[in-house]
Amino acid sequence: MQNHRDESELLRQARRYDKEALAWVYQEYHEAIFRYIYHHLGETHTAQDLSGEVFRRFLQALQNGGGPTRQLSAWLYRVAHNLMVDELRRRQHRDHECLDDTQGEFLQSDTENLDELASKAIATERVRCALATLTEEQHQVVVLKFLEGMSNAEVAEITGKTVGAVKALQHRALYTLRAELAASETPAPTQAASTTAWAPSFSG
Repeated sequence: MQNHRDESELLRQARRYDKEALAWVYQEYHEAIFRYIYHHLGETHTAQDLSGEVFRRFLQALQNGGGPTRQLSAWLYRVAHNLMVDELRRRQHRDHECLDDTQGEFLQSDTENLDELASKAIATERVRCALATLTEEQHQVVVLKFLEGMSNAEVAEITGKTVGAVKALQHRALYTLRAELAASETPAPTQAASTTAWAPSFSG
């Protein structure tokens, strides 16, 4: 994820509450932060609320004379990660179900594309359930690397780890994911096909 503006100058302008600079930060990062949270939590409304809270905290930090002086992206992702950890702790007393918007759409649909929606819902559910078996660190690396398309160096910057540690987490995570997906396969050809198609995308 490369910025198209000089970050140091951008942050200096943001500290002066320059509207253009603040708007650029929001436009540049909001969608990515939303996706990052959604990939972890699987709930659109919660992802919207927490991504909004990330930028509220950014503004609050600037008001208090704090906030990032460099590595803006890493700062925003770390705030997002901390908010997700807090949210997951609040959920611990509730049973977790691997459901998402696609499945809701499938359950309510009476249209001709029911088969397509069903396949999409099943594949998404299986992937999310498999991701849920990873450790917190492995999950974070997989989301940033493969769902957000970041390089190992960018993931290392956000997580505060070395590139070597990121690669090791990635290797263990992919091994676990492949094992979980293989274990969840059913005899139905469509299930096997969707798993086969998905798994190689993590082998880059």
